[in-house]
Formats: sequence, structure tokens, C-alpha cells
Amino acid sequence: MHANPRKTTSIRHLGDFDIAALREDILAIPEETWDLEDADKPNRFETLGRTRHIVFRFISSISDWREHYDRAPWAQWRARLEPVLREAVRPYAYANGDFPRIMLARMAPGGTIQPHTDNSPAATWPHKIHIPIRTNPGVKFFIDPDVFHFREGQAVEVNNLGLHAVRNDGDSDRIHLIFEYFDRDQPSWLDGPTGA
Repeated sequence: MHANPRKTTSIRHLGDFDIAALREDILAIPEETWDLEDADKPNRFETLGRTRHIVFRFISSISDWREHYDRAPWAQWRARLEPVLREAVRPYAYANGDFPRIMLARMAPGGTIQPHTDNSPAATWPHKIHIPIRTNPGVKFFIDPDVFHFREGQAVEVNNLGLHAVRNDGDSDRIHLIFEYFDRDQPSWLDGPTGA
């Protein structure tokens, strides 16, 4: 298994975006919706702790990032999310880019995501991108050996293959739009040694 050589080895700033209208819509999501979607999420991993998720799109298999499916909330949110996603990935300039996973992640004050690496085959190839929708100065993103704080509206690719963790030492929720992006035209290790 090989990592995508185009992925960042730390962080990559992709730009700052006006997310005011999207932020307002996301902050208006009822608690009941967060609870229902989190109870039914496909990404159940112990390292995520009590972080709640609304998953819009997810991979069909942990072995292959190229196949995914849309979940029910995507129909309602697609028109609001797609322009932000497309603008954030513009620096990659992929003619045939795709988003295998798209979700909101909400971490309460005192919440943590334990140190881990995203080591499933489906996580090795796509770029992993975060856009903070709501944050506070107490939120820290650790990518060994560095510590970062990402601003609201700042799109950042993170090194998900390195050891990373999150802590919310602030007094408000941290909500990130998290998604993956890859170039369907780029040969991968799944295509064999010739890239065919």
C-alpha cells in the first residue's frame, strides 16, 4: 500500500472563504438532527471519542476511495455545500476531481480525538481537508510534532497519515466541515505497477 505522493506531509493552506451564510445554516441544525444522524453514522471509530457527525457522503469500502454513496442529508445540503467544496479544492486544478467523503464533525468543549493515523487503504490516497465552521482559541489540532489552530473559513489539507489528534479546551463547540478529494485521472497503486 502506497500513499498518494501529492498529499501534504503536514498542512497545506488552500485559502480563506466567506462561509457566513453556510455557518448560519449549520448552526441552525436542531440538536435532534445531530443526535439522529450521529446515531446512524457509518464512521464509528473509538479514536473519535464523543465527536458527533452528520455524514453526507461516505466510501462504499475501506479498501477503495473511488466508490462512494450519498446519504440522505446530502440531497438537502448539496446546493449549500458544493460551491464551498469546489472553491476550496481549486488550487489542486484537477479536471476530474471527486469527493468520496463529506461530513460535519462537532466536538463539544472538553472533547478530544485521540492520537491516531488514518491507515485504512481508502484513506491513503485522497486529500483530507478541513474547513472550520465554528471554533474557539482553545481548539488545537496536533500533527506530530506541530500544533495548529485553524480559523473559521480557512480551508486546510491535513496530513491524515501522520499521527494527529484534536482537543477542544475552549468553552464552545468546534464544528468542522471535513471532506476528502482526489483526482480520478491520477493512476494509483490500485491500478497496478504500470498505472494501467
